[in-house]
Amino acid sequence: MSRKPVPAIPANTLEFETLPLVKPTGFREYDARWWFGLPTEEKPSELNLYGVQALGEGLGTLMHERGVDPNIAVGHDFRHYSLGIKMSLIAGLMNAGVNVHDIGLAISPMAYFAQFHLDCAGVAMVTASHNSNGWTGVKMGIEAPLTFGPDEMARLKDIVLNGKSVAREGGSYRYVDGVREAYINDVVGDVKLSRPIRVVAACGNGTAGAFAEETLKRIGADVVPVECDLDWSFPNYNPNPEAMEMLHAMRDACLENKAEVALGFDGDGDRCGVVDNTGEEIFADKVGVMLARDLSEIYDDAQFVVDVKSTGLFNTDPVLKANGAKTDYYKTGHSYIKRRVNELDALVGFEKSGHYFFNAPIGRGYDDGLVSAIAILQMLDRNPDKTMADLREALPKTWGSPTMSPYCADETKYGVVEQIIAEAKKDAEAGMTILGQKIVDVNTVNGVRLTLEDGTWGLMRASSNTPNLVVVVESPASEENMIGMFREIERRLAQYDEVGEFDQKI
Repeated sequence: MSRKPVPAIPANTLEFETLPLVKPTGFREYDARWWFGLPTEEKPSELNLYGVQALGEGLGTLMHERGVDPNIAVGHDFRHYSLGIKMSLIAGLMNAGVNVHDIGLAISPMAYFAQFHLDCAGVAMVTASHNSNGWTGVKMGIEAPLTFGPDEMARLKDIVLNGKSVAREGGSYRYVDGVREAYINDVVGDVKLSRPIRVVAACGNGTAGAFAEETLKRIGADVVPVECDLDWSFPNYNPNPEAMEMLHAMRDACLENKAEVALGFDGDGDRCGVVDNTGEEIFADKVGVMLARDLSEIYDDAQFVVDVKSTGLFNTDPVLKANGAKTDYYKTGHSYIKRRVNELDALVGFEKSGHYFFNAPIGRGYDDGLVSAIAILQMLDRNPDKTMADLREALPKTWGSPTMSPYCADETKYGVVEQIIAEAKKDAEAGMTILGQKIVDVNTVNGVRLTLEDGTWGLMRASSNTPNLVVVVESPASEENMIGMFREIERRLAQYDEVGEFDQKI
């Protein structure tokens, strides 16, 4: 059925308007992401609407191939081009004999909720997530609450790029009203704060602006909305609560409004960033430790999952040890952590990026920024004599970096990381020292995480959804050792011509 897509077509040509374009590198480990913005010589188009249709045909074919019920919930984020992309995806799904349930404008967790609410086996959420304007992509799943992993993505890539989609009769379309309201009702549940905690809700003019203020008010919070008006040009900053620009804006709003906490949501609402009452930006893994402390007091023998970018405190914190909590360090990526939480029946999974996966009885197992926000406010509510800063300061002191991303092309990044891993293993075996210390652990579950004798560690891995590497460092000993570990990583990466400039540095 499907025409075989081509990997590159010059824009502003007859061919661009008549042939499907799908760049192969858009199929990533667990998401699909392409540059859809205004093409330039340096940044050509990676996808066109016929290519999106081919993607829908491939996804529908995969659903039938895997024997799942051919019903799928489809939503889109607030970008000026996302609705058009969604409609092209829907055309492809219908061509493949799938019944499409269009839930309209959505944040990703609302789309995941729709699988349960509408009894749909599949979900397809058109979103660029936290990426800047011009990017697009699709988060997909055919087994709630899970999203695609490498196996499904590899098969989908094969179907789409090789024109293996199969036409089927029986596809249909319906627009479903009321899913937004049902989703908010589900998130709020019976939660009611005992006091009106003042909270800044920052949305960067992204999709979460249509959800956050109402949801937090419903649980009794005193909400100060910041950039909650929808504006697809993102006039203030890109909605990404891992970026310092958004965190600084949250800090300013928190101090100006004398809020107890500021919570920031990314472009598709599945992540939550935090600034405390003093204006201190708290990285999401440290917030995770705070939540793990709080929840392990309530739930005996709590099992947590964290990604390899996260602080070492999950293993060493005395409160978590005393409460009998257990933590499993696993691959970075919302799909990986989601699956690991499901496999271990963990209470919560935490990612340093701000994806939190609350399992039953708190959540449904998928990442939801609003569920995370409510959990944070409940933690404050359960500690009326402590501020967010008090809870942060009660943690053992460590010095940690933000996530830093040097450029590395999609075509070369995995090969570079394989070389970095081999070098790190060789150095550890040879007894090489860093900062005058031996390497005591080389964790290669996702890239390589080198740990020194005093607990200082540094991570180098390939980004799963952008043409970058990912670097994170932390030290429980000193800021000097944290910076020293980063300088060592800089030295190692400088050996590779394929690695370019960092987006930010310490």
